[in-house]
Amino acid sequence: MSRSHGALRLGTLALALSFAGLVFAAPPADLDARVNELIAKYGVPGMAVAIVEDGKTVHAKGYGVRRLGSNDTVDADTIFPTGSTGKAITAAALAVLVDEGKIGWDDPVIDHMPDFRMYDAWVTREITIRDLLVHRSGLGLGAGDLLFIPRTSRTRAEVVHALRQIKPATSFRNGYAYDNILYVVAGQLIEEVSGQSWEVFVRDRVLKPAGMLNSTTEESARFSTTNRVQPHARLDGPFRGVGNQSVLNEREGLGSTAAPAGGVSSSANDMARWLSIQLERGLLPGEPEDGKRLFSAEASRQMWLPQVNLPISPAPGALAPTTPNFSSYALGWNVRDYRGAKLLEHGGAVFGVQALVVMIPEKNIGISLHINSEDGEVLRGLQFELLDHYLGGGKRDWAADYSAFKKKRAEGAIALLAGDQARTKGTKPSLAPAGYAGAYADSWYGPIAITADKGVLRIDFQQTPNMAGTLEHWHYDTFITRWDDKTWNRRWSRSRWMRMARSNASRQRPLRRWRISATTTTTCCSRRFRRRSRRHKQQSATNNNATRRWRCCCLVEVGELNPVREHSISGTTCLARC
Repeated sequence: MSRSHGALRLGTLALALSFAGLVFAAPPADLDARVNELIAKYGVPGMAVAIVEDGKTVHAKGYGVRRLGSNDTVDADTIFPTGSTGKAITAAALAVLVDEGKIGWDDPVIDHMPDFRMYDAWVTREITIRDLLVHRSGLGLGAGDLLFIPRTSRTRAEVVHALRQIKPATSFRNGYAYDNILYVVAGQLIEEVSGQSWEVFVRDRVLKPAGMLNSTTEESARFSTTNRVQPHARLDGPFRGVGNQSVLNEREGLGSTAAPAGGVSSSANDMARWLSIQLERGLLPGEPEDGKRLFSAEASRQMWLPQVNLPISPAPGALAPTTPNFSSYALGWNVRDYRGAKLLEHGGAVFGVQALVVMIPEKNIGISLHINSEDGEVLRGLQFELLDHYLGGGKRDWAADYSAFKKKRAEGAIALLAGDQARTKGTKPSLAPAGYAGAYADSWYGPIAITADKGVLRIDFQQTPNMAGTLEHWHYDTFITRWDDKTWNRRWSRSRWMRMARSNASRQRPLRRWRISATTTTTCCSRRFRRRSRRHKQQSATNNNATRRWRCCCLVEVGELNPVREHSISGTTCLARC
């Protein structure tokens, strides 16, 4: 082969590689049209998209409107609540303290928070700052969420103090169970170590140095920002997520107590800077390799390092290609694979908004997606369309696949609801209304009151503002809650039922102990029921009347599209209906 011929072939190969790089190293040419198509088709009011490549922002735009019925458009500086994608920001705040030598990832939490306690004394001594961030504490899924979700009058310190009363579901470091409450602990730890609240520390030591100047950590700052979205949800269907889009009251959202688990609000432009910092391993945008950093390269390595494996279930049907080969959790990041590439990602959702952040480190690409509604099929669909674009996959309407999956599950849930709400007519409660009334208290939740006034029963979760309603008799000793906040009759459609089982006629005292499980399931039973349930275990498993002999009530909250769950108390199953 001649030198000239060899040079020609090498030049042709270089040109081909360069061309291939151009094909996959830029956002899709039709991205604007595709986003507008998706939000119109699926009824999403507004959306923000940010894409970073090789440390540069190549796309940061807003689409649609900030509020249904208005002409206020979303732009690249419009702020959206980011939900749990902000867990990585709390981890970064801790990284700043690690770099300063004030804490270590593997320091016992109690060394920096002397009053910190878990339910188990051994776990209290052993749990580390790293453990707070990786969902392996032994707490159950969503443990303690009712302490601050949907809102609370408690302070962050009070929530942390209540943690000691929540029983674990598994042994320490035995496996993965997602929680928010330990990120609340992490936020309190930041305050106790730095002397600044989580809100102030994150604002001054993370967001400002990062140049994320539109982002907020406090509700007051978000509400004072004119260029912000309003939350939306579908509330007029059989359950939340089905029906027509409605504007929600933004001031009845999560609140500030749980902010370290998901209280940052940000814009497309700011999220682009955040992605750049992450991909550059802490280096601030525009800085040389030895320039200013938000956090060290070693801190970045620690935050991206998988800590606990996640169980993998095959995605169904058309979604099967999204099933990962490995899935794990790092410090505020999910680590998984797709099309042979490692991804770091995290989703986020608070009332009426959703977010998704994903990075492809080996290609130095980051993507941030936000919507001001709860239509997650749009986020997931666009995520995989963009991943396919950058990883060499073909064109595919992933949003349609996710929508079909969601529709099928919704139809199944609606049918299940219709069947499970069968009512036995002509029945009466076993007690007069006053027999159910009483002041209840739980060791970790706090006070719950049931009152009877002129024959009407009322329930009030007293440390959750406005979480009160009327208990209407359904059948036997089952009552349905009609929340005063009408949106809650859809928002909490999984937690509307209460069953109060029949007590002995000679002992009609109201329940005085309210037992709430540490997960999203809430239960209450009298002490007498718990003492005697073992003796009646076999009988109650086969005889509904046996269950009704002892007073027991259950309130159950489960996730979207999962409308029925049973909860077992001392071997006896309490009713739990939608």
